[in-house]
Amino acid sequence: MVYSTAVRILGNEAQAQDLAQEVFLKAYQNFEHLSSSAAAAGWLKTVSRHLSLNHVMRYRKRWRFFSELRADNEDAADFDVPAPDTLLSGIDAERRAELIEQALQRLPDHQRLPLVLYHFEEMPYDEIARQLHISLAKVKIDLLRGRAALAKLLARAGLDTATSL
Repeated sequence: MVYSTAVRILGNEAQAQDLAQEVFLKAYQNFEHLSSSAAAAGWLKTVSRHLSLNHVMRYRKRWRFFSELRADNEDAADFDVPAPDTLLSGIDAERRAELIEQALQRLPDHQRLPLVLYHFEEMPYDEIARQLHISLAKVKIDLLRGRAALAKLLARAGLDTATSL
């Protein structure tokens, strides 16, 4: 749970492994409180999410710079591929989850982070905006564009998988 939260937010397995170690070091330091707590798993997930977001925010200027280099007219191309409800429906659940994880890793941070926080961490829009230090409108736009980009990647992966079956 700690590692999967970190890898989804960070988009990098090596960084997620380092962060997971950091989370477990914090858990060890707080062992007295956690050993008797029924909410230890929630604590671990929360710490993992916060440390991952802190790491991303340290490097935010990098991903923000590259995400803002695109011209506005290039962004419109993200919306021309609709995602049918049957996307990847012929693929078993384990393979589907693997394809989604792979596609998420290919998204730029500014699209992946809001998607992960909303769909996997179940955070509301306003909390995502607060955590990422961006406007609510930017969260909504990034979610929309991220979903479109993810749909494109999954459609390609689904087609590739369907032809290899």
